[in-house]
Amino acid sequence: MSLFNIFNVSGSAMSAQSQRLNTVSSNIANADSTTSATGQPYRAKQVVFSAVPVGAGDAKGVKVDKVVEDQSPLKKVFDPKHPSADEEGYVTMPNVNVIEEMVNMISATRSYQTNVETMNSAKTLLLKTLTIGQ
Repeated sequence: MSLFNIFNVSGSAMSAQSQRLNTVSSNIANADSTTSATGQPYRAKQVVFSAVPVGAGDAKGVKVDKVVEDQSPLKKVFDPKHPSADEEGYVTMPNVNVIEEMVNMISATRSYQTNVETMNSAKTLLLKTLTIGQ
């Protein structure tokens, strides 16, 4: 594998983690939303990654294959005064677990940082390689 492929692999991973962070932030922002754009309660979304060939050789990068809705059951909260309450007084709330989303956010952030450090290390190695012949 060429040293230049490291930039392609890390770059693809950074792009995928950036989309993961956007999805997590959307989930957290809608954690208390009783309705989404469709009029139904918001459902948490999860990012699905897949490996893709990058550059020459066997180098594999990462891409977002799809963003899927979490099919876990929605939460029912008893609040008869809420405008969205049903006839029994229950409000259907999103299936977003804020704690899980925060952990997911930390994981995505650390992964992004690791890929930035990988690119910086590869750049340093390339620069030192260029100075060998001087």
